[in-house]
Amino acid sequence: QVQLVESGGGLVQAGDSLRLSCVVSGGRTSSIYAMGWFRQAPGKDREFVAVISEGGGTTFSADSVKGRFTISRDNAKNTVYLQMNSLKPEDTAVYYCAADPDGSWREFSDYKYWGQGTQVTVSS
Repeated sequence: QVQLVESGGGLVQAGDSLRLSCVVSGGRTSSIYAMGWFRQAPGKDREFVAVISEGGGTTFSADSVKGRFTISRDNAKNTVYLQMNSLKPEDTAVYYCAADPDGSWREFSDYKYWGQGTQVTVSS
C-alpha cells in the first residue's frame, strides 16, 4: 500500500513563506512517481497547483502560483516539496499531494494515490 503524508502547513502572514513536504512510503522501494500538489479553498473546487516528473527534470505549475511557488523533489528521501513564497490570503487552502498520474497530470482524478492534506492559512 502506498501512503502519502503531507506536512509543513500552518498559519502565516501575507508575504511570508512556507515549505510543504510530502513523504511517500510503501509500494516498491524502487518505484519513483510523478507527483503533484493540489489545493482546495473554502467554497471552491479542488485546484491544480504544480506537478513534477519522476526524475525532477520537468515541472508545470498553475498560472495562479507561477513565480511564487516551486515544486522540487529529493528521491533519496522519497520526498516532494512545495516552496511557497510571497503568500497571499487567497492561497489559504488545504494542500494535498498526489502520486502516479495518468492523462494530463492536471486533474486530481488522474492520480492513483493521495494524501490527507495539510492546512495553510494566510492572514492579511
